[in-house]
Amino acid sequence: MSKSKLRVPHTLVLIVGMIFLALALTYVVPQGSFERFENEKGRLQVKPDSFSYLEEAQPLNPLSVFTAIPEGFAAAEEIIFFVFLIGGALGVLRATGAIDALIGLMLGFLGRRPLWFVAGGIILFALGSSTIGMAEEYLPFVPILLALSLGLGFDAVTAIGILCVGYGVGYGVAIFNPFTVVVAQNVSSLQPTSGWEFRLVLTVVFVVLGIHHVWRYAKKVRKDPKKSLVGDIPQAASFKPVEAPRMTFRHVLILGLSLLAMGVIIYGLSEDLSDWHWYVEEMGAVFLALTILFCLIAWMSPDKAAREFSTGAGELTTTALLIGFARAIEVVLTKGQVIDTIVHGISQPLRAVGPAVSASGMFFFQSLCNFFIPSGSGQAYVTMPIMAPLADLVGVERQVAVLAYQFGDGFTNILVPTNAVLMGILAMAFIPYDRWLRFIFPFMLKVWVVGSIALAIAVWWGIR
Repeated sequence: MSKSKLRVPHTLVLIVGMIFLALALTYVVPQGSFERFENEKGRLQVKPDSFSYLEEAQPLNPLSVFTAIPEGFAAAEEIIFFVFLIGGALGVLRATGAIDALIGLMLGFLGRRPLWFVAGGIILFALGSSTIGMAEEYLPFVPILLALSLGLGFDAVTAIGILCVGYGVGYGVAIFNPFTVVVAQNVSSLQPTSGWEFRLVLTVVFVVLGIHHVWRYAKKVRKDPKKSLVGDIPQAASFKPVEAPRMTFRHVLILGLSLLAMGVIIYGLSEDLSDWHWYVEEMGAVFLALTILFCLIAWMSPDKAAREFSTGAGELTTTALLIGFARAIEVVLTKGQVIDTIVHGISQPLRAVGPAVSASGMFFFQSLCNFFIPSGSGQAYVTMPIMAPLADLVGVERQVAVLAYQFGDGFTNILVPTNAVLMGILAMAFIPYDRWLRFIFPFMLKVWVVGSIALAIAVWWGIR
């Protein structure tokens, strides 16, 4: 398989570079500020046409860039701790084998029905990414998907298309993804998971779009194998069936409790459904309680539970670090009193084109950012401090700005070569990136068009 010559620095390196760039901006961008007011939900919002330059500039001490990083960690502490807690809970959940058994059972059932295999697989992976942020967890299922796909007369691109399109849709229109939508809403001063009803409708739309794209290609290959994008790569057609864990009653009970917990969390967070006024702390408490129940049901020893919890939390250390470092960018811009000036400058041309076009512009901007910052949580902390107040100025609800972020981050996860999960999946399936690009780019064009329409509808309906 050919290797890309593109070498992009580690995301942490890019974010640290952005921190120093932010410091440099404080010396060249005039200081200014907006007036802010408390909206009907008690959250601070920018007052349009209230921007003014500061009369006496106070340059930022260059050494403050180093104190900004621990300040960034302190400012994002509740999200960082939540990331560790949910990572630990997911680690224990994976160790019970319930997730593997469910995906294996569903794929085995769908594997005898070609259309169901494509449609059901995309729905399954979309739900996993949309609710609990599954991504790397899909890697073990690549051989199973490949074997089933080849057995039905399809090819490796069909198998990976099912996985990645589902994964992309799940992240792009996340109903409840703690690593993207919850983080972005937290930065934007929105209630976590709010607006889930509209995202649920959009999930159906994009899942159908994905099924149509993959099934159209799959039928073409099944009818004429010569039309396969990887027909000349022997390794891509050499996979044998792999056994998945058997579903047990304990697995069913664990999955049922997980589903119930998701419902309780959404109910507790929703200001329309309940008056519980839950936030990140309560969500973390639910996941901790759920972890204990997982251990009891699976008869997992305390030592093993502790190891799996620590491993799951440890896997998200990079995510937690990126969140803290990314928040430091906002700290520098805010202390340098230039963040409002930047927002004011960006808002001027966007206010001229109207809210609907502005929302689409945010979508394309976030898509570009994902090439350089493939971490969803990190990208939220880099871009949303600017996008949220910008939304106030151009007449776009902050919920729509978060949706534009989700589209840009999630969908391009299956396009950009800087995404380690995507490149790992393609490597396992022996699919060269250029062949994958020929398959996925037409889908991305559809996504950009439909996504822009969806954002325009969200603006017109005033989704909040």
